[in-house]
Amino acid sequence: MAATTNQNLFGRNLSWVLYTRFNMDFKSYWTFVFIIVALSQSFANDDDHHEMEEFLKREYSLSKPYQGVGSSGSSHWELMGDSMVTTEQVRLTSDMQSRQGAVWSRIPCHLKDWEMQVHFKIHGQGKKNLNGDGMAIWYTKERMQKGPVFGNKDNFTGLGVFVDTYPNEEKQLEAQKKRYSPRTQRIFPFVLAMVGNGSVGYDHERDGRPTELGGCNAMVRNLKHDTFLFIRYIRRRLTVMIDIDGQHEWRDCLDVPGVKLPKGYYFGASSITGDLSDNHDVLSLKLYQLTVLRSKKEEEEEAEEITIPSVDNLEQILRGEMEEGMSGVAIFFTVLFCMLGFFMLVVVGLVVYSHWNENRRKRFY
Repeated sequence: MAATTNQNLFGRNLSWVLYTRFNMDFKSYWTFVFIIVALSQSFANDDDHHEMEEFLKREYSLSKPYQGVGSSGSSHWELMGDSMVTTEQVRLTSDMQSRQGAVWSRIPCHLKDWEMQVHFKIHGQGKKNLNGDGMAIWYTKERMQKGPVFGNKDNFTGLGVFVDTYPNEEKQLEAQKKRYSPRTQRIFPFVLAMVGNGSVGYDHERDGRPTELGGCNAMVRNLKHDTFLFIRYIRRRLTVMIDIDGQHEWRDCLDVPGVKLPKGYYFGASSITGDLSDNHDVLSLKLYQLTVLRSKKEEEEEAEEITIPSVDNLEQILRGEMEEGMSGVAIFFTVLFCMLGFFMLVVVGLVVYSHWNENRRKRFY
C-alpha cells in the first residue's frame, strides 16, 4: 500500500516537473522567437529606409505660386478646357454643370522609379450623392485631349488614378429596385486605379469596376483639413495611399505588383462635371525621383524595355482572385496558436491520465 502510494506521488511529481519544465521551455522559446521576429521587422524597415532615397523633381512638379501656368509657353504645365489658376489652387472645374478641365505637364517623364504626392480639394454645394463627377491623376502617353473619363480621353495608354465621387452603377440599380450584395457594396467617394493599353475603355456606367486594379473609399468632400493622394511606382509595383483624416498619416488604398509602365509618359490631372457638379482643385503635384538599390537578378529582370502598359496576372486581379501571401507576423501568430493548441492538448492529456490513474488505484484498494 505504502509502496503504491509512493509510486503515485512519484508519478505526479514527475508529471508536474515535466509540465513545469515544458512550460518554461515553451515560454522561453516563443519569447526568443518573438524577439527575433520583432528585430527582423525592424531591420527590414531600416533596410528599406536606407536603400531608397527621394529627390524632388521640380520640372515635373506643380506648386504655388504657379508661375506662368496657363499663360506662358515657358511654363512646365499647360491648362486645358475650363481650368483656371488662382493664387491658392489650380481649379480644374468649378461647381457648375457641364464643365471639364485639366492641367498637363509639357515634359515627358523618363524616371524609372517615382512617387507623386497630390494635394487636392473637392468641395461644393451639392449634398451627398448629389455631386459629381470626380477627378483623375494621369501618367499617360497622350496629353491635352478632352474626353469622358474624368475630363480625359477614353482608351488611354498608361495609368489613371480616379477619385470618383458619384455612384453611377448604384443609382442605376436603385432605379431597377436592385441592390449590391454586401461583399460588392462601395462607399463613395471611391479611389481606384486602372492601367490602359490604348484599346481598353473605362466603363463609366459601372464606375470602372471591369478594369479596376483595386481601390478604397475616401470621404474627401467638403473637409476643412487638407487631403492628399500618394502614388508610388517602384520595382514595377504600384502603390496608392491616402491621407484624408487630418492626422498626417497615410492609409493603404491599393498595392499591385507586376505593373509595367513605359518611360516617357506625361503627368496630368483632370476633372469633369455633368448634371451634378463640384469644385475640383489641385493645390500641388509633387513628383519625387526614387533612387533604389537593386540586386543583379532584379536588374536582369527589369532590363527589357517596356513599350506597352500591362499588369501581370491581370485576369486574376480583375476577378478578385489575387492570392495574398501571409506576412511574417501572420505566420508567427499562426504557428503560435497551433503550438498553444498542442500545448493545451498535452496538459489536458496529463490531467486526464492523472485522474484515470487515481480512479484505477481506488478500484483496487
